[in-house]
Amino acid sequence: MQVPILADLIAQGKKPEYLFWVGCAGSYDARAQKVTRAFCALLEAAGVDYAILGNEEQCTGDPARRAGNEFLFQMAALQNIELLNGYGVTKIVTTCPHCFNVLKNEYPDLGGHYELIHHTQLLQQLLDEGRLKVEGGAFEGKKITYHDSCYLGRANDIYEVPRKVLEALDNELVEMKRCRSNGLCCGAGGAQMWKEDEPGDKRINIERTEEALGTGAEVIAVNCPFCLTMMTDGVKAADKQDDVMVLDLAELILQQVRK
Repeated sequence: MQVPILADLIAQGKKPEYLFWVGCAGSYDARAQKVTRAFCALLEAAGVDYAILGNEEQCTGDPARRAGNEFLFQMAALQNIELLNGYGVTKIVTTCPHCFNVLKNEYPDLGGHYELIHHTQLLQQLLDEGRLKVEGGAFEGKKITYHDSCYLGRANDIYEVPRKVLEALDNELVEMKRCRSNGLCCGAGGAQMWKEDEPGDKRINIERTEEALGTGAEVIAVNCPFCLTMMTDGVKAADKQDDVMVLDLAELILQQVRK
């Protein structure tokens, strides 16, 4: 897979339509890397003009701000904004709702103004335009439940688009009792991913996974690398990893995209 690098394209006098912000998880976490590859494969299949920053990409600073280190956040954000503005970036797509939220809603205060699109939104657009075509088979007749991530859902009010993406697959979508604006966090949001457990009787990801398993679904669909980790751990804790798959929407679509 040859993923285009923004600096190389700029040097050739080209400017891609989208910058794909990969994010720390999508770059370094072995499981999230599979989502990155799946999304890039879909962009290639649809003929989307895109590029990544490659080694020039750094953390957005979101975890630092959530953990209370405002100085570190602003230092990272200002450095990123200088780079993005230097390249004249206008459109950014990302597979991480945390990156999406901070780039869209918090970077403008520091001079970073970009059009942000989450990868589920772009996938829906490509499906609507016919640039991505799916065919039945892989998930025909299977039950899929969808977990709303906090930063895409409550923070940005995006609930229906990911569900429309799932409608493109031959499956039965079964909702958890707590969904949409009433959805339960996977347990990793707000920098909780990076700290030790607090005293309690049950981990949040176990509670959420039990709700997902209670639907009888064979696939838990997610749109966030942190949710992917937490729900996967929950499925393993329940010893259901042989029966239930946890997959990002990009991975689901890729399995049924017409070559």
